[in-house]
Amino acid sequence: MADWRQFLSSAPVGDYVFQDAPYEEQVKRASAWIEEAETILIGAGAGASAAAGLTYSGERFHNDFGEFIEKYGSAYMTDMYAAGFYPFPTQEAKWGYWSKHSMVNRFLPPALPLYRQLYEIVKEKDYFVLTTNVDHQFQKSGFQVERIFATQGDYGNIQCEKGCHRSIYDAGELFGQMDRARQDCLIPSEMVPKCPVCGGHMTMHLRCDQYFVEDEDWHAAAGRYRAFCEKMKGKGGVLLELGVGFNTPAIIRFPFEKMLEENKNLSLIRLNRDEAFIPEDCEGRAVGIGGDMAKAILDLSGCSAHDEKAGD
Repeated sequence: MADWRQFLSSAPVGDYVFQDAPYEEQVKRASAWIEEAETILIGAGAGASAAAGLTYSGERFHNDFGEFIEKYGSAYMTDMYAAGFYPFPTQEAKWGYWSKHSMVNRFLPPALPLYRQLYEIVKEKDYFVLTTNVDHQFQKSGFQVERIFATQGDYGNIQCEKGCHRSIYDAGELFGQMDRARQDCLIPSEMVPKCPVCGGHMTMHLRCDQYFVEDEDWHAAAGRYRAFCEKMKGKGGVLLELGVGFNTPAIIRFPFEKMLEENKNLSLIRLNRDEAFIPEDCEGRAVGIGGDMAKAILDLSGCSAHDEKAGD
């Protein structure tokens, strides 16, 4: 079985620099690389979904989770991420929150424009997606399931809390039922899911401890990611990094930098609102575009369409 962990990296490559080239020049350069690329490896982090509109704080959090903020207190319910770590006193309370969280971030949102525009950019290319996001936006937007490796799980699935067996379960219908039945932030006791093997508690299929289940499909996706990386070493192409910060940089950000340094036929396009700096040693083969990612992807899409039309 292929071990994708050989592609993890715990340290950045060299010193970082911010590029001072005008935005238009950066977009044009990045667009040209995409047009010329045979292969494109997309690495997407939380910043991509935030730029797409799936923000975890502010007005969206208060509008969707007002009842939870009132019940548990604003000191603990500061945003959706922090709220997920709240020590809910009962299973009814835990699933009252997580069913709502899953509905507003996984099941109710349609395919968002940022992801649909991204798909238009790469759909004719030999592409693969590595993502730490768990909101299913890539699948909704047309990306082929066989070309996606979601390393950290999926908001739509649950697993045994202690990982007693290597299976995950689709909870979409269950979460919808919970969301409709919830009262005072609690679901009915009869809706609390139980592990079908050990009878214990279930939990979200999110990587947060040593019990995260890596099932057969997960390992198959890991193998396809590994094979794609090997292919890129020979063919070259573009590493397109979207919204990857320093929360889990060993999965995407640092490995992309390592691949860039070790393979001279690769280029890196890094889109990041605040942390678009790039490795200094690879500046000639890297573009770091800061600010509004949704605008940058729209502009890249526009440049690609314009370049194709001009080439006709």
